[in-house]
Amino acid sequence: MNSSPLPFPTSAIRELRLRLQESIGRIVVGQSHVIDQMLMALLASGHVLLEGVPGTAKTTLCRSFSAALGLHFERIQFTPDLLPSDVTGTQVLDRQSSDFVLRKGPVFCQLLLADELNRAPARTQSSLLEAMQEKQVTIEGKTLPLPDPFMVLATQNPIEQEGVYRLPEAQLDRFLFRILVGYPDREQEISMLEVHSKPVASPTPICTAEQILTFQKGVDQVFCSNELKEYVIDLVRTSRTHPDLVLGASPRAAIYLLKASRVHALIEGRAFVTHADVQAQLLPVLGHRIILKPESEMDGLTVQSIAQRLVQTVPVVQTAST
Repeated sequence: MNSSPLPFPTSAIRELRLRLQESIGRIVVGQSHVIDQMLMALLASGHVLLEGVPGTAKTTLCRSFSAALGLHFERIQFTPDLLPSDVTGTQVLDRQSSDFVLRKGPVFCQLLLADELNRAPARTQSSLLEAMQEKQVTIEGKTLPLPDPFMVLATQNPIEQEGVYRLPEAQLDRFLFRILVGYPDREQEISMLEVHSKPVASPTPICTAEQILTFQKGVDQVFCSNELKEYVIDLVRTSRTHPDLVLGASPRAAIYLLKASRVHALIEGRAFVTHADVQAQLLPVLGHRIILKPESEMDGLTVQSIAQRLVQTVPVVQTAST
């Protein structure tokens, strides 16, 4: 029943969280919950879809996040005419040697910002699928590994409908979290004006990529009982038969839910998972994976209300399989 000892004290994660909040908070005001979820996704080796209206500092947040963690950052502005080779790279002719040489694309980084991902057509969007799932890229038959750690932060504008392409479910399922980036409150917006009334320096690194990799390797060693694993599966399976849903959560969602729960436990300073960890991560993990029936939406139901019903429906105490 005992888990393997973690390769770091649980206090190290909490300290990293506090220092990251402090570092980014000097530049981006009022998005502490978003920073927490981004950090959790990185520690879980997952990817994040940031959704919010223009002007809510999504790009600035991503740049500051990578700078504070000492990660190699690249940004791609997705447009309707962007080609897959603009993302992954291609073979180009070297006139001096008369040979084709590989020119790597911006995807070869540790933290990739895919800005306005839904503005590119499906062919270009799909160029990220292999990178997100397998952390590798195949260019003209040659497979190349991506740097470690590797994370995609994609943004999309939920308001505009012209010139955008809906992200397919197969791609949405590869994002660990969908994070809604909202407006700061009044006091935070006043503080924002103060912050940006003078030059703002980029955050100095508070850790290294090697430390992030150590934290990632320790996530799977966070103890989770058989009862909790059954609880995760029951939540996911119940979503597939829910009368208000067209599409429930996939088996990948169950894997992600358990991993996110383990990271949440670490963030809270524990080396073991509780039901509260699972319930806290249910909406961020399932929110972009489940699809409501049209008639249920017309009745005023939301993904959030469905997640609450799942928590209320599935019994917390399960019989452990032996």
